Amino acid sequence: MPDCTAVQPIIWSATPTPFTETLKVDKPAVQRLVEHHLRLGVTGLFLLGTCGEGAFMTDRQRTELVATVVKHNAGRMRLAVQVTDNSAGRIVDNMKWAADLGADVAVIAPPYFFPAPRPEALYDLYAEAAAASPLPLGIYDRGRHGAVIIPSAILKRIYALPQVTMLKDSSSDPERAQIALAARRKRPELLVLDGDEWVADQYMKLGYDGLLLGGAVFNAHLAGLIVKAVRAGDEATAAKLQQRMNRLMWDVYGGKKITCWLAGLKHLLVEMGIFGTHRNLLGYELSRSCAQAIARALVREREMLFPWKTA
Repeated sequence: MPDCTAVQPIIWSATPTPFTETLKVDKPAVQRLVEHHLRLGVTGLFLLGTCGEGAFMTDRQRTELVATVVKHNAGRMRLAVQVTDNSAGRIVDNMKWAADLGADVAVIAPPYFFPAPRPEALYDLYAEAAAASPLPLGIYDRGRHGAVIIPSAILKRIYALPQVTMLKDSSSDPERAQIALAARRKRPELLVLDGDEWVADQYMKLGYDGLLLGGAVFNAHLAGLIVKAVRAGDEATAAKLQQRMNRLMWDVYGGKKITCWLAGLKHLLVEMGIFGTHRNLLGYELSRSCAQAIARALVREREMLFPWKTA
């Protein structure tokens, strides 16, 4: 019987964006970020997502980030770029520049603002963009967490579009998980990834292919161990690893209320020698308690944060 735990886990990183003190894209930090992910064994990078602040960046910042990642990645990891917008035309324009810069996948999340007169209009937006896309598509399902909610019936039809090759399910919704798995049964080539890192073990037990996590820049090794434990049928170990990963994330993000989120995440990366600042566009600040929790986590979880140094 083949050892399923020996297969490399599929772990994508919805990576944060490094900025300088003047909020320009920090290109030397981008190079370090790419190499860091490769050391962690990450499968692919998702750029300009929620954690990547793509919705708040200027066009120049977005194109600089993608171009810099493409240059330093040199084809070693798959690269997905969020192209979400409020109309199919704007999404297609975003897809075209992402393709021109060298992205592998274009990812669409629900529009930021869409006062649609009927749910069918949401399907039309995705279908029109898919038909004109120069890239394979990823779908980012945020469930009820965003301003625009894609109804389940519409989501099923979106997942059936032939251009769709991967899904990121961050809905935390059992019904939508079953919709994703049903789509994969009909189209086995579809890559179904969990985006809810707090219960990654549960989604892997459901049969998801892998993980696409906002915390993968620091927890990818732990996440990979969770995947391997589930594949080996060791649910108890997977649950313990999940608890360990959650504790690490609470330390980094500012406790269960997530008070520091991006500032804490970026401060950790500063302390790890990857980012130069914890500056972010959303105004998250680093509290003293967050900094102290991160300092403790750096000591406690060194083997998980720097697995190549402790192997």
